[in-house]
Amino acid sequence: MHPYGAPSGAQRLVLAMDRDGPFCVWCSREFSDLVRPTREHVVPRVKGGPSIPENEVAACARCNRERGHASPVQWLDEVVARGRTPRPEVLEASLRRLADHIERHGGLRRIRGYLATELRKLDKR
Repeated sequence: MHPYGAPSGAQRLVLAMDRDGPFCVWCSREFSDLVRPTREHVVPRVKGGPSIPENEVAACARCNRERGHASPVQWLDEVVARGRTPRPEVLEASLRRLADHIERHGGLRRIRGYLATELRKLDKR
C-alpha cells in the first residue's frame, strides 16, 4: 500500500484484473508470461485522466503502447478494424465507474466533457 493508504500502481493492476478478468480490454488476449498486463488509463493521463482504479483497466503492453493518446472509443474502433476482439463492456463499465466517481466526489472538471462525449459515442454504437 501507498504510505497514505492509496493503492500502488501494481496493486491497481491486480485490482483491475480481479475486477475485469485476466484479459486485455483491447484484444482479449489472456495475460501470461508472453502477454504482459499493464495499467491502461481509459481517459488518458494527458487528457486529465486520473490514476485511480475507476479510470484503469488491464491491457496488454502491445495494445497500451499502440493506443497512445487516442480516445477510448476511437481506439475501440481502431482495434476492431485491425481484426482484434475488444471487450467494450469492460471499457463502458470503466467509463461509467469514473462518471459515478466524479458525481460522488466532485473535482476532475477537466475531463467531465470528454467523459460525457465518450459515453455518448458508446451509446450510439
